[in-house]
Amino acid sequence: MELALTPLEFARRTRRLHPDREAVVDRGLRLTYEEFFDRCDRWSSVLQGMGVAKGDRVAYISPNTHAQLESFYAVPQLGAVLVPVNFRLSADDFAYIVNHSGAKVLCVHADQLDTVDAVRDRLPDVERFVALEGARSGWEDYEALVAEASPEFVRPVVEETDLLTVNYTSGTTARPKGVMITHRNAYMNSVGTLLHLRMDVGDRYLWTLPMFHANGWTYTWTVTAASAAHVCLPAMDPATVYDLIRDEGVTWLCAAPTVLIMLANTPEGVRGEVPPGVRVVTAGASPAADTIERLEDGFDWTVTHVYGLTETAPFITVCEPRPEHGGLSGRDRAAVKARQGVELLTSGELRVVDTAGREVPWDGTTVGEITVRGNVVMKGYYDDPEATEAAMGDGWFHTGDAAVTHPDGYVEIQDRIKDVIISGGENISSVEVEGVLLRHPAVLEAAVVGVPHERWGETPRASVVLREGAEATEKELIGFARDNLAHFKAPTQVEFLDQLPKTATGKIRKFVLRGGASAVSRQ
Repeated sequence: MELALTPLEFARRTRRLHPDREAVVDRGLRLTYEEFFDRCDRWSSVLQGMGVAKGDRVAYISPNTHAQLESFYAVPQLGAVLVPVNFRLSADDFAYIVNHSGAKVLCVHADQLDTVDAVRDRLPDVERFVALEGARSGWEDYEALVAEASPEFVRPVVEETDLLTVNYTSGTTARPKGVMITHRNAYMNSVGTLLHLRMDVGDRYLWTLPMFHANGWTYTWTVTAASAAHVCLPAMDPATVYDLIRDEGVTWLCAAPTVLIMLANTPEGVRGEVPPGVRVVTAGASPAADTIERLEDGFDWTVTHVYGLTETAPFITVCEPRPEHGGLSGRDRAAVKARQGVELLTSGELRVVDTAGREVPWDGTTVGEITVRGNVVMKGYYDDPEATEAAMGDGWFHTGDAAVTHPDGYVEIQDRIKDVIISGGENISSVEVEGVLLRHPAVLEAAVVGVPHERWGETPRASVVLREGAEATEKELIGFARDNLAHFKAPTQVEFLDQLPKTATGKIRKFVLRGGASAVSRQ
């Protein structure tokens, strides 16, 4: 009898082989894998008693806690569909996502109870409201329900093509879209991750990445597949990160480049002694080579860049090391590591194509769009056939990312297609310009956008955040860029900001920056 490809198989195996191994650390709580899965079973039993059946939606609004982690097992093993919601969104966003997904049960962390209560009368289809922490009048108490429940429930047959989660995109310029991820999508992403980024029994993974974000890049299941330990981090704080790395013996973490910049630049007096050997996976935007170099040469950590989207479950490529990279200087090696890399063994086929759909030459200069098809591509956008057709109607998922392919097959993103700057007929990669600015010792963060220019059509403008106590002038940074780039690529304007506008998942909101500093101040 064939078994479905589902991450629930990871739970079955680890529970059987490692029941007494530590599974979860969440503040003062420590759970073995047997204790963790017993709690998951009890919550499945409660949900089934609430009437949740195969195909029903259960939504969660929560930071990284043990209860949020339990949702990735307790909901799917009922054949139900998990909807992990970005907890940093507004009340209106919560209402839209919960209603659009059709969730009948809503589970909410204490920090978001007030926000949900403000729109509760706009959630007519939600039948049960559960407080994961801080239960009060009008909310059912998650911990009390789990404690009183039986671990017995009826397990339905789960097919690998069944929906596992609906993950909503950031929605920076339009309503969020619901990405339908199947059991097979997630299983294949986890297996591919473990093939290229080997995690072992005894490893300890720190949850610096939000679990809601593309299912924590499927590490919600990947860590369990490796029988490693989940160390929860409800709120991102550099000092706490370093404390947990030391105290819990953390060996792995995932983080967007914005978080890596934060960690790399945490003052020594705050971070304390940094244990070496931590393995870091970064994605979500192109990391600056300078940041990679700081972490690898300064901390003796290993940084691996992966690339993907929520729509691809999420990993498409990994910048896997090759023997020849070992002979490079620290800076040159970091520049290679900042590339998106090559296909994972399990992800499917990737091509960079021109506007006619032809694959571009592997010359490192010809720009095309990254397209992909295969095992990790979503089933489609929930209740949005038009968007689904637009994104993947020809059988390939079109990412919207402009990239080149190097002679060794490594893909390198130049920009989002909509963010490429065309100045005097020349294409300028904002990512390239940002990478140069980040090499300036005074620059902490940089973002480059195209703005109108009478003569050239567009010209690059840089928005810069300086390091604490550092100084730099517009003329100095423009000169630095001109010294390290073709002159036409250098920004002609630099604005200094206290912080860059970002989405809740750490991506820079470039459409806001195009409006200038006054638009940023209104955010």
